Amino acid sequence: MQHSELYIGLMSGTSLDGIDAALVNLSNDSVELVAFEYLPFSMEIQLELQKISAPNALISLQDYGEMDARLGHWFALVVKNLLKKKQLQANSITAIGSHGQTVYHAPAGKFPFSLQIGDPNYIAEKTGITTVADFRRRDIAAGGQGAPLVPAFHEAVFHCENETRCIVNIGGIANVTVLPANPNEAVIGFDTGTGNVLLNQWIQRHCQDCYDADGAWANTGKIDFKLVETLKKEPYFDAPPPKSTGVDYFSLTWLETQCDLKSYLPEDVQASLCYLTAITICEAIERVAPETSRILVCGGGVHNQYLMKLLAENALCVVQSTADFGLHPDHVEAIAFAWLAKQTLNHKAGNLKTVTGAEKSVILGGIYSSGCNSA
Repeated sequence: MQHSELYIGLMSGTSLDGIDAALVNLSNDSVELVAFEYLPFSMEIQLELQKISAPNALISLQDYGEMDARLGHWFALVVKNLLKKKQLQANSITAIGSHGQTVYHAPAGKFPFSLQIGDPNYIAEKTGITTVADFRRRDIAAGGQGAPLVPAFHEAVFHCENETRCIVNIGGIANVTVLPANPNEAVIGFDTGTGNVLLNQWIQRHCQDCYDADGAWANTGKIDFKLVETLKKEPYFDAPPPKSTGVDYFSLTWLETQCDLKSYLPEDVQASLCYLTAITICEAIERVAPETSRILVCGGGVHNQYLMKLLAENALCVVQSTADFGLHPDHVEAIAFAWLAKQTLNHKAGNLKTVTGAEKSVILGGIYSSGCNSA
């Protein structure tokens, strides 16, 4: 690993399942995954995060602060596990880029904000590694949505001058990055709406499972297209970009306000929610980038075989995993935040204003220096 410039990216997404940690060599503008570690959340933490992230959640400041600190320890733990796996010392890592756990995202209010917890002070202190965190709020301060932020990384690693590509990340919320073949055309990106969040919460309620493995339960149901059309009346789906949303909005609370679900079989609802995710992604791409030649999918949703089948059936182009282009779909987001940390330390912008709607490009995040190496 001589001449390596090593960073660690940490991602805990809106699926609320756990923490992804990617050890990445970013020397000479290359992107090389060195190692990857995953630390699943306990069911207790998942339920607490769902409670904190719920619309109109009523929690005490003590509960909020304790979870912020607690997750800081968890992020530090996964870093230590990763270093132990590769037998590396903390001083061999330039920096950590920690996305944190989003618990509320409200970029459109009178006073826009986005909250990610997982205290970076604990991460820097417990690991001895400079940590970059709180990436979203500077973009919001510049008039942007604070999301999506990964399109800048998508452009760096997936752009192709021979075809227009869309990168679709399906976490709790689904988002799309449009990479025009012409490098002079602006990259755009936005959240399309619900991804896995409704699927996960619905199966938890009815089967006590954290997620629908392979989409097997959904595959036992039948899509109710009238139900889907009712849910698609949600104004967010047709709103033009820039736009972003979160699990604080798309939740079972939202679902239950749209229709009376008691008259449907639970497995039919699950199948219909899968279709809702797939069709809103496909229709969003058709609206903003009808010339798309290829869709590359990453995020946890890529493992839902039923969902991927629905995507392939409804897309107007080829649908593939990012694995076919060198990056495992489970690793993309964590690698991206390692890359964004480097951007910050090098005083380079991390947002794309054509994506977030910010007034200008800005350097993202706060830097929490360690005691043994400095930015």
